Amino acid sequence: MATLPIDTAKYTGIICAVPPAPRVANRETGQLRVDRETGKTVYQVGLCLMAGTSADVVNVSVAGEPAGEPAGVQLGMPVAVRDLVATPWENDGRHGIAFRAAEIRPLSAPATSAGKGAGQ
Repeated sequence: MATLPIDTAKYTGIICAVPPAPRVANRETGQLRVDRETGKTVYQVGLCLMAGTSADVVNVSVAGEPAGEPAGVQLGMPVAVRDLVATPWENDGRHGIAFRAAEIRPLSAPATSAGKGAGQ
């Protein structure tokens, strides 16, 4: 399926609505989901995307624990999101949209060298 880039610059604010938590790949064994490319644990973060008078909360996956010092991304914290994409999916009659980002960090954290597309 096609991966659709999302321009985070269009949002008036992005806030952590649900703190980061590791994604579980196998509920029976408790095995965590691992990113195929980096080998890092995949985390899920609930983000409130605000634009004008509307806001939506979406769950976003990111490889590695969302950055930031001293305690990382926390509930209610404004965040920057780099390379946010949406991927439509369908499986056994169920369907939805999966969101993924290259990086989620506190808005006040220093930008990475690849700051291209960083959230606002």
